[in-house]
Amino acid sequence: MPSKSSSKKSVLKVDLQYASPSIEATLNIVASATLIKKWVRSAIHCGGLLTLRFVNATEGKKLNLAFRKKDYATNVLTFPYEYSSDILVADIVFCLPVMQKEAKEQAKPLKAHLAHLVVHGCLHAQAYDHENKEDAKKMEALEIQILKKMGFTNPYLVQ
Repeated sequence: MPSKSSSKKSVLKVDLQYASPSIEATLNIVASATLIKKWVRSAIHCGGLLTLRFVNATEGKKLNLAFRKKDYATNVLTFPYEYSSDILVADIVFCLPVMQKEAKEQAKPLKAHLAHLVVHGCLHAQAYDHENKEDAKKMEALEIQILKKMGFTNPYLVQ
């Protein structure tokens, strides 16, 4: 007879953190916490704990320098700690000013860019990467597929 724990579906706990009240207020205009968590669950199909932190350029630059030795803020940083078919534990950090700048430059709604980067970060947490052309094609195809199911257009199309 199976144990109670083996018959239960693994739960994915998603925590959202905001570096400041203004970042939280800006994001709440674009997408609710509930919607962001829904996007995460569209990209991750196992249990575990995922923390999404939304930061300013100063914190984004500090983290990128400390962990990637790059002296600038980047749009998303993923810190995977544990991943298997059953469990995922990771932190994903999003730099709101960088995302806003990119969305404007790419003539995309911030909501669509945010959804793309949430999916992108979640795939990184699940060991997807884009360091070479073959891996990039696989990851981009999966992003496009997930985003399409969520109602967004291909983020790689030139506007």
